[in-house]
Parts: sequence; C-alpha cells; structure tokens
Amino acid sequence: MAPDLKEYDEEQVRLMGEMCIVIDENDNRIGAESKKTCHLMENIDKGLLHRAFSVFLFDSENRLLLQQRASEKITFPDMWTNTCCSHPLNKESELIEEKQLGARTAAQRKLEHELGIKPEQVPLDDFKYLTRIHYVAPSNGIWGEHEIDYIFFIKADVTLDVSPNEVRDVKWVTPDELRAMFDDASIPMTPWFKLICNTFLFNWWNKLDTIETERDEKTIHRLGF
Repeated sequence: MAPDLKEYDEEQVRLMGEMCIVIDENDNRIGAESKKTCHLMENIDKGLLHRAFSVFLFDSENRLLLQQRASEKITFPDMWTNTCCSHPLNKESELIEEKQLGARTAAQRKLEHELGIKPEQVPLDDFKYLTRIHYVAPSNGIWGEHEIDYIFFIKADVTLDVSPNEVRDVKWVTPDELRAMFDDASIPMTPWFKLICNTFLFNWWNKLDTIETERDEKTIHRLGF
C-alpha cells in the first residue's frame, strides 16, 4: 500500500510527482513513472528501474564539493553525498540520449535548483561523462533507490546559493579529508556515494587533468548486487 505523504515536507511531496524515465537493465527507455512510484521499495523489489545522474564538482584547487541532504528530503535525509544527484525527467530536453545531453541538461538544472549554481558557470559541454553504474539501495522500509546512474565530473569555480529545503550543509574536501569522513562512523553517507568512492572515485580524482581518458560509454557497472 502506498504511504500517506502528509507527514512529509510539502515541497518535497510536490517533487515526488515529477516523472522519471523508466528503463530496462541495459538503459533502454521503456516508459515513465512518478518519482514517488520509482522510489517505493515495493516497486523496486519488483524490478522498477529509472535513470539518474551524479555530479562531482571540483574547484580550481581540485577540492570536491559535497552536500549534506536536507532533513526535509524523503529519501536519505541528512546524509552526506556527492555534489548533486538526481534524475533526468521524462520531458523532451532531458530525454536526449546523444552525448548524454538529456542527463547533462538535468544536471545543470539541479545544480541551480539545489545549490544555486548558475548555468553559465557550468556549461553543458564542461560536464565530463565517465560511465554508468547500476545499483539498488534501500533508504528505510518504505523508500529506496534503484538506478542506472550517469557519472559526470566537472571542474569549475562556482558561486553557491544553497536551497535549505534541499541541502542542509556543504563542504569542500580533499581526498584525505573525504577518507577521514568515511572513517568517522558518526557521519552518514549515501549508499551510492559509498559505492562510487569505494570503486572509482579516488582513482579518478588522481587523474582530473586527464579525466577524459577514463571515459567509458559502453559499460554499465553493476555495483552492490
């Protein structure tokens, strides 16, 4: 039975009505469902899978911008994670698959929505696509994630104007500072961020200046299964 959303934040409930792109395990689009439908564990347990993206934004000192998700978030509240992670929507501009343009457009949109980063500071062509990961992760007994996640790196010095309904806190970190956060059991981290860090991130971080050599358009990495 679907949960009653009355107990949740009004704006976050509104966003649960957005239409995500439903895909098969090879990232072929097969339909669309609401964000709410896509994130219910009862549907995830039946195999419902949607398209997503994760942005890792670095400044000119090669520090990574992290965000702590707001307490108002319905899934994974108060957890630290990468710069921005969300979903391309089932609309024309975000359905374009050539050169990952739809996912890039969604990433630019959400960086502004969550962190107040203006599009001109993060041009679409500056997002460096690396690969896709497929993972599943429960948030609690009701909600979870089951996504094929497009990974983007971008290097930019940006101006932040954080939305408190989306983001509780932000932090710029070096690799050693991020490792220290992982070693601190009192700091909650999102499961997809843990998977990406444990598998790819620190290696990629060492290669920021030549990151395009790491690009892999064919592989979908199945992580955590």
